[in-house]
Amino acid sequence: MKLYITTPSPYARKCRIVAREKGLAGRIEEIAVDPYANAPELLSSNPVVQVPTLIAEDGRPINDSPVICEYLDTLGAGARLLPADGAERLRVRRIETMANGALEMGVKLLLEKRRPETERSPSWMARWTENMGRALDALEAEGLSADDLNVGTITAGVAVTWIGFRHPDYDWATGRPGLVALRDGLEARASFADTRPA
Repeated sequence: MKLYITTPSPYARKCRIVAREKGLAGRIEEIAVDPYANAPELLSSNPVVQVPTLIAEDGRPINDSPVICEYLDTLGAGARLLPADGAERLRVRRIETMANGALEMGVKLLLEKRRPETERSPSWMARWTENMGRALDALEAEGLSADDLNVGTITAGVAVTWIGFRHPDYDWATGRPGLVALRDGLEARASFADTRPA
């Protein structure tokens, strides 16, 4: 299998962590590409030229980190990171979606900051920052634990690490001791240490 990534991408990192937790790292070739340069190998498998993109064992491209992680979860060994059905699956998906929402706001904010200052929208930047904070507050209220490893907690841990990495001027940690503990617990795992953004 091939996984197209950029090393700073939180969405790619989530997939890389799941691959390691499921014992699949040796079966996946991680290929760093530049989506903004329309890397030909990425463009041929993903028309919107986004990472992560996984080329599955049968040669099919799989796009979008939740779908990739679910596929890897079915292939790998060990406990399921996404419960098969029922209320627990919904709980984990809710957490994953909220953490992805925090990341989406952070990515929009990052891209806006990269525009020339005269082209930036202060009102949108303020809205995305507020939305990101509300998503983090909702995750804090969930009482997440690093001991409960699943795609929801993995995504939440990836989100707070990435927000701290990309938005060092944004204080995400104050008032969110649960997320700080989650981050600290997860970042001590080998799968997280091996995939830290650079």
